[in-house]
Amino acid sequence: MNRCFHSVILAAALALGAGSVEAQDIPIAVVGPITGSNAALGEQMTHGAKMAVADINAKGGVLGKKLDLIIADDACDPKQAVAAANDVVGKKVVFVAGHYCSSSSIPASAVYNEAGILQITPASTNPALTDDAAKKGWNNVFRSCGRDDVQGGVAGKYLADHFKGKNVAIVHDKTAYGKGVADETKKAMNAAGLKEAMYEAITQGDKDFSAMISKMKQANIDAIYFGGYQTEAGLIVRQAREQGLKAQFIGADALVTEEFWKIAGPAGEGTLMTFAPDPRNVPTAKAVVDKFTAEGYNPEGYTLYTYAAIQAFAAAANKAKSLKVDDLSKTLKSMTVDTVIGPLSWDKKGDVVNPKYVFYVWKDGKYAEM
Repeated sequence: MNRCFHSVILAAALALGAGSVEAQDIPIAVVGPITGSNAALGEQMTHGAKMAVADINAKGGVLGKKLDLIIADDACDPKQAVAAANDVVGKKVVFVAGHYCSSSSIPASAVYNEAGILQITPASTNPALTDDAAKKGWNNVFRSCGRDDVQGGVAGKYLADHFKGKNVAIVHDKTAYGKGVADETKKAMNAAGLKEAMYEAITQGDKDFSAMISKMKQANIDAIYFGGYQTEAGLIVRQAREQGLKAQFIGADALVTEEFWKIAGPAGEGTLMTFAPDPRNVPTAKAVVDKFTAEGYNPEGYTLYTYAAIQAFAAAANKAKSLKVDDLSKTLKSMTVDTVIGPLSWDKKGDVVNPKYVFYVWKDGKYAEM
C-alpha cells in the first residue's frame, strides 16, 4: 500500500512537471544601457520592449505561449555587454532585442551566435555589426534600424552642399558608433568635394572641451559635426557658445533624446541631427503612441524601434512555428513584417532594406523634422 501510494505521488509529480514545462513562458531579453551616461537611451528600449511584450501577450503570445521579458544592463560598455549577454544566455532566452551601442552589440553578437540566439538591435548603426557577421557566416544578427554608411552619407552631402568653401570640424568620441558615423560623414563630405579643416577625437566621459573649442575658434570653424552621444554633445555645444564660438553644431541619431536639451540648455538652439523620419508619425504607430502618451511617456528615439524588433521576432516565430535561430533567420529574410515603424524587410546580411534618414532641428527644447 505504501509503495502504491508513492507510485501515485510520483505519477502526479511527473504529470505536474510535464504540464509546467508545456505551459512555460518563452524568455526573451532586452539589453541596453540601463545605467550610466546613456541610461536615457536604455529607458527608450525598456519602455518599447515592455509595451511590445504586453501587447503581443494580450493577443495570444508567440506559438501559443506568453513572452517573459528579462531586462539586462550593459551600460554601453563592451565588457559589461559580454557579461550581460552571457547572463541572458544562461537564462535560456531565445531572442535578444539589443544592444543600443554598437560597441556593445558587436562583441555581444559573438556570444549570441555561439548560443544560437537571434539578435535584433533597434539602435546599433555601425555597418561592421552585420558586415562582419556576414563574413563569418553568422545568421543570427539583424537590425530594425538603418546603418551609418546611409546616415553618414546624408550628413556628409548636407555639409558639402551647405558649407562649401567654409571650415568644417569633424569630431568623434572614439566609440564604434561615434567614430563610425563621423568617418562615414567625412567620407561622404570628401567625396562631394569638401575637405574638413579639423579632425578631432575626444574621450567619452570628458567634461571639459575648452582647449578643443579654442583651437576651433583659431581655425574659424563654421560647422562642427560630432559623432557621439548626447552627454558630450550637450557639453560641447554649451561650452562652445560660452566661449563665443557660433559654429553650426550637427550630430547624429544618439541626440534624439530630450536628455540632450537638459544638458545643452538654450545653447542647443538650432542644433541639427540626423535620424529616420519620425516613427511616432507613422500611421501604424498611432495606437501604440497614444498608449504611451496616456501613460505620460514620450516614445521618442528608439522606443518604437525596440517595439518593432520584438514584433519582428514574434512574427517570424509564429510563421516558422519554431524558435530555432536558423528557422527564424531564414523566415525573417523571406518576409515583410508590418510593425509600428512601418513594414520591415531584411537583406541577406540582416540589414533593413531601404532605410531612410532625414534632418531634425532643435528649437525651444524640442526637436522636429526640418
